[in-house]
Amino acid sequence: MTNYFKLAVLLMGIYCAVPFFSRSQTNIDSLLPVRGLCIVAPQPGGVDAFVKFITDELAPRKVNTLILRVDWNYQYTSHPELRDSVALSRADVKKIVEACKRSGIRVIPQINLLGHQSWASTTYALLRVYPQFDETPHVKMPAKYSWPNPDGLYCKSYCPLHPDVHKIVFELVDEVCDAFESNAFHAGMDEVFYLGDDKCPRCAGRDKAELFAGEVWKIRNHLASKNRELWIWGDRLIDGKTTGYGIWEASYNYTYRAIDMVPKDIMICDWHYERADKSPVYFAMKGLRVATSPWRNPALTVKQVNDMVTFRKDATPQMKDRFQGMVQTVWTDAETFLRERDAVKQGKTTTGLSQWASFDSMFKRIDELASGK
Repeated sequence: MTNYFKLAVLLMGIYCAVPFFSRSQTNIDSLLPVRGLCIVAPQPGGVDAFVKFITDELAPRKVNTLILRVDWNYQYTSHPELRDSVALSRADVKKIVEACKRSGIRVIPQINLLGHQSWASTTYALLRVYPQFDETPHVKMPAKYSWPNPDGLYCKSYCPLHPDVHKIVFELVDEVCDAFESNAFHAGMDEVFYLGDDKCPRCAGRDKAELFAGEVWKIRNHLASKNRELWIWGDRLIDGKTTGYGIWEASYNYTYRAIDMVPKDIMICDWHYERADKSPVYFAMKGLRVATSPWRNPALTVKQVNDMVTFRKDATPQMKDRFQGMVQTVWTDAETFLRERDAVKQGKTTTGLSQWASFDSMFKRIDELASGK
C-alpha cells in the first residue's frame, strides 16, 4: 500500500467514525436486523403485479429491505441516452416506493458499478454509449460467447481512473436514489475480473487492491455527501485461492487485500450458493457489517439462516451487530420469479433448486427461530 493511500485511508477512517446516514426502517427485530430480498426491478408492465407481491408476500414475512437491481431500467433524465428502450417511469417507481412505505420496507436501488458492464455477447449501455470508459477496449465482444476464452472475458469493467466516468455515474446514482427516496445504494462490484489491465494507459501497473478500494471510497464518499450508505457484494474482498472459494465467489486477482483498505461503514452482501461458508465471520472480524445472501438451494438457505442467527447469538458485544441478517437473491427477472410463486400456490411441488422455495424456506425458518423453535 502506498504511503499516500495509507494516509487517505487513515483520514477517511476518522471521518467514517461519525455516522452520516439514518438506517431507520419499520420492521427491524433483534433476531435479524436485515430481512431482505434482492431482485431485478420489474418491467413497466409488471409494476402492478410487483406492488401486489410487496403487499401480499413481503409484508407478511416482515421483509424490511428490498434491493432492486435497476441498472438501465429507469427513464433517466440526467442521461436519457443510457435508458433501456422500455424503462420504468417516475410514476412506476412511486407505486413501488409507496407500497414499500406502507409495509415498512427500505428500498435500495442498484446499478452495477465498475464490473458487469457487459454480459455474454452484449455490451451494456454505459460502455456502449461511452466506449472511452472501457478498461479493456482491445478485448472485442464475441459474436458467440463461451467460457473459458483466450481473453479471460467474463464481463467488461469501466476504468475507475478515467477522469470523466464518475461525473456520469454519480448523476445516475443520485437520480435513481432520489426516485426511490433511498438512503442507501447498492453498487454491485462483484466478479470484477478486468481491473488494472496492463494495456490501460491509466491503470497499468497499479495495485489492483488499491484500485478496487479506491473505487469503493469514491462511491462511498459521494453517497456520504448525500447522507446515503453504500452496499456491495463481498466476493472481491475474499482470497479465492487460500479459501478454495474459487474465481467467482472470491478473488484470484489480488483485490482481496482491499478488505483492509475499504471504509468500515459499508454493508457487505456475502453470497454463497453451494456451501454454507462461514465468511460472514471474516467480514465481521474486519469490522464490516454483513448479510448472508443465498439463492436457490432451500436446504442450504436454512443452514445459512441458522448460522447467521448463531453468529449473532454467540458473538461478543463488539461483533454482534456486524452480523446483520439475510438477503435472498433472485437472478431471473421478477416476472419469472412471480410465475414460479404462482405455480407453487396452484399446487406444483418444488424439488431441488428453486428460487421461490429458497425464499419461502428462508423466511419460514426465520419465523421459527423468532418463535423459539
